[in-house]
Amino acid sequence: MNHPRPKARLSRALGIPLTRKCVRYFERRPYPPGVHGRSRRTTSDYQVRLLEKQRLRHQYNVSEAQLRRLFDEAARGAGKTGETLVALLERRLDAVVLRAGLARSIYQAHQLVAHGHITVDGRKVDRPSYRLRPGQVVGVRERSRALPPFQLAAAGAHADAQPRPYLSAQPAELRATLVREPARHEVPVVCDEQLVVEFYSR
Repeated sequence: MNHPRPKARLSRALGIPLTRKCVRYFERRPYPPGVHGRSRRTTSDYQVRLLEKQRLRHQYNVSEAQLRRLFDEAARGAGKTGETLVALLERRLDAVVLRAGLARSIYQAHQLVAHGHITVDGRKVDRPSYRLRPGQVVGVRERSRALPPFQLAAAGAHADAQPRPYLSAQPAELRATLVREPARHEVPVVCDEQLVVEFYSR
């Protein structure tokens, strides 16, 4: 999904840096964009819940329709709806590519998948929304391995300082395996998912 707004401006509107590159811009101006950015105050309960929903949506680069469908699925399942929703988002192929250190941002991960560079169990998958099951292996197509983004990934440029326990990632081999379902406390997403549940349940 393509968001035409500059990522730094969007990060300031949401109150969180969406990419590593945005961190320094966000730290320099940690308030919403616009003439009245410094004086803006979030007042209503609706605004608070809407902001949390938008934060979650943009951290995974998904559309409103996609997030709503996933919420409805999570609400039908067992367990806490908010935690199930985050787990479903985290099992998306583009999210796993990002967490495995094969891309520098969710936007690049989305693009690499959509352009057909990524495989699941040895077969090309070009759908960023593809949902992985535990045990499935994500890799890079042989013909794509020499491309600069994957050379950087193989050198460990995008690897997380803290590996995700639900993933077995080997960046040097451009491969990762989803070991099990991710637990909410293991997912590095800045969001109060209960507020998202309340937003959709209103």
